[in-house]
Amino acid sequence: MSDQRPDDTGARTTQQTPRQAGEGTPQVTTAPREQAWSGVFDTHHPPQAELIDDCVHCGFCLPTCPTYALWGEEMDSPRGRIWLMKMGLEGEIEMDDTFVRHLDACLGCMACVTACPSGVQYDKLIEDTRAQIERNYPRGRADQLFRRLVFALFPHPRRLRAASLLSWAYQRSGAAAALRRWGVTGRLHPRLRALEALMPDVGLRTLARTTPTLTEARGPRRRRVGMLTGCVQRVFFSDVNAATVRVLAAEGCEVYAPRSQQCCGALMVHAGQEGQALDKARAMIDVFEGTGVDTIIVNAAGCGSTMKEYGYLLRDDERYAQRARAFSDKVRDVTEVLAELEPAAPRHPIVARVAYHDACHLAHAQDVRGEPRSTLSTIPGLELVAIPEPEICCGSAGIYNLVEPEAAEDLGRRKADNITSTGPDAIATANPGCLLQIRRHMSTNGHSPPLFHPIELVDASIRGVDPLS
Repeated sequence: MSDQRPDDTGARTTQQTPRQAGEGTPQVTTAPREQAWSGVFDTHHPPQAELIDDCVHCGFCLPTCPTYALWGEEMDSPRGRIWLMKMGLEGEIEMDDTFVRHLDACLGCMACVTACPSGVQYDKLIEDTRAQIERNYPRGRADQLFRRLVFALFPHPRRLRAASLLSWAYQRSGAAAALRRWGVTGRLHPRLRALEALMPDVGLRTLARTTPTLTEARGPRRRRVGMLTGCVQRVFFSDVNAATVRVLAAEGCEVYAPRSQQCCGALMVHAGQEGQALDKARAMIDVFEGTGVDTIIVNAAGCGSTMKEYGYLLRDDERYAQRARAFSDKVRDVTEVLAELEPAAPRHPIVARVAYHDACHLAHAQDVRGEPRSTLSTIPGLELVAIPEPEICCGSAGIYNLVEPEAAEDLGRRKADNITSTGPDAIATANPGCLLQIRRHMSTNGHSPPLFHPIELVDASIRGVDPLS
């Protein structure tokens, strides 16, 4: 495992000055600096001084921070990054390469939020700071182009499905194996190598599957729920969506999955693309408003954490602020709903040791830990095993494993080794990014038990099939 911080991709040695806001972001006044800037930040939601002051620098966050665990560098810990925000707000440092590098290296896993005894809202601080960076820091050309590629692909299911068809042909033709055998992929830029390695081996049936718009409840209807079908989830993990619908219907839920829904904006929020994120949030609210659903079900941790924060994200929007709060109040992870409902559908045994990995944006951002475990515990014969270092992120973290591949690889290997130490028959986790990341690194350490979303195991139990066969 590396104990060195990765070099800045395309790093420059000269200090940079804030640039004007780009298209799709809130417009920033270009008046003289003393009137329009809070230190190095523009006046549109800089990191809040009162939230910064909540941090007493006690160090409880240090053992839970993935990058501090890797490098032991103070400025790559939550309290170190908060100190950088404070100095930036007070104008004591510049928004230069070094400043941005330490903030870019944060995974945004929010383990520090769980660990903090002072209740520091690091989630709000890092998201506001990242939005500032994206508006006011001129990234290098290669970095800009790669990020544009990522956001032109992953939040768009149709484009992602087309790219996946190309990936399917690439894998099935033998080209992928040949290029690895000849060492070609090993010579790619680390970001491109990570992108190639993370693309899953999906079948045409999976790519072609769509979620029905309306699925009737089996037996008496207990709830009418809306369902997010997602972007990566919809394309790479349509089996998870299908299992989600079947389980909810078996438990007496009528499931409405609007065809017109698009990306929820989570990837953009986590990467500081504020303007795009807010547009996606507004569109999602428009889709589900007036549908009469009791609850909006999410089966992807990162999406759920963002959708529960729409009220905060759209707080300045007079047309959407109240509507966003009402929307967020309805959002629940699928395991939260199943934990609330007394099981109606009989479960058949699945005799297996299952290592459950807490997705960061479910456990830390949403504080949903017991519900996935209690949902899995309804399956007879299933034994849940604890993973060492459960608070340390697997390295997925939205687009982190694409833009920070070296650190993500170290964390992925660390997570895979910890999982392997438990000797599981299977692995379960409730986020598509975690499934992709863990699958990649379990396959490289020589121990590859099957991976599932928890809802897939519940679905198999209800249907009486063996998911391990």
